[in-house]
Amino acid sequence: MVGIDKINFYTPNTYIKLEELANYRGVDPDKFTIGIGQSKMSVPPISQDTVSMAANAAYPLLTKNDLNNIDLIVVGTETGVDESKSVASFIHQLLDIHPFAKSVDLKQACYGATAGLMMAVDFVRLHPDKKALVIGSDISRYGLNSSGEVTQGAGAIAMIISSSPSILEIEEVSVSMTKSIFDFWRPNYSKTAIVDGKFSNEAYISFFSELWHEYKNRTARSFEDFSAFCFHLPYTKMGKKALMPLLDAEAPNNKDLLLEHYQLSTTYSRDIGNIYTGSLYLSLMSLLESTLSSLKENQRIGFFSYGSGAVAEIFSGKLVPGFKDALLTKQHDTLLNDRISLSIDSYTDMFNDELAIDSEGNHLFKQDKTDNGVFFFKGVENHQRLYGKNKE
Repeated sequence: MVGIDKINFYTPNTYIKLEELANYRGVDPDKFTIGIGQSKMSVPPISQDTVSMAANAAYPLLTKNDLNNIDLIVVGTETGVDESKSVASFIHQLLDIHPFAKSVDLKQACYGATAGLMMAVDFVRLHPDKKALVIGSDISRYGLNSSGEVTQGAGAIAMIISSSPSILEIEEVSVSMTKSIFDFWRPNYSKTAIVDGKFSNEAYISFFSELWHEYKNRTARSFEDFSAFCFHLPYTKMGKKALMPLLDAEAPNNKDLLLEHYQLSTTYSRDIGNIYTGSLYLSLMSLLESTLSSLKENQRIGFFSYGSGAVAEIFSGKLVPGFKDALLTKQHDTLLNDRISLSIDSYTDMFNDELAIDSEGNHLFKQDKTDNGVFFFKGVENHQRLYGKNKE
């Protein structure tokens, strides 16, 4: 049995209320809060980047035993900080993991963390006495007053994969699909993504439908074999758009249960925004940590991972006995409830704050006063990114 032993998320300490942003942009707030299903959007200060967020997500999970037995670190990201050096190599040093662990990044839009999870599961199956650390960390940026502005966000998830998981056993059968399309992409020369919104939605829905039918053919399973389905959520209405057409033939009780659990899985994303590679696993935490969830041990959860461009996968997992005891519900409540709400001006300034590197490759700064992360980005010296760690 191999699966998720521990899981955590981190998001920056600052956010903007989308109702206020809508009013400022002259848009009906219902378009944001109901139409796409988002309420708040995390906004990262310059002192929080893909590396620091990843370290902040993983750090609370790690015991001395983990540090000595993690032999693989995989980071899924589409907003890495270097064209060559991996985020995982930074993480290896910041978290003080033993020197003989492999550390790599995987990139395929929002699918990267799932690719990392599958790689980690295979690794632990071959090395059951070892563990793997899987991270998804990203900053979603489309630009101020852009069509995608309201679906931005920032955050990271971290999972420890082991042969004695405390939360979820990952089942062996999964189905993947690849098509080379341009629904969402970011050229190397662009700081923001290019999105064909209508086509992207259509592709997401089509991929789920095709994969589900292939998954059914290979496994002989139906929706009745699942107590919940978690989705990659670029915004919280997206998964429902894909799920609803396939539930028409379902018995009312089962349909209602899946939709109820789907809604619970969207809570964290609604208040954080799109975190790209980590989004699917944020929805898992949202579902499991909800006080309204009726999920029990040995029940099966389905997962739909989608990364534009495009690669997608459907897989499943079973909840293990005592899974609720391994969740960090209180810590997550505190993290979200203690955040600082930004004014429009502060949000604009924070969004526009960029490194001003001189000809020698230097730009150092102090940690943003609103930033309460344990790990933080300090700037660049001699073209090298530097990170700091606060005392706890």
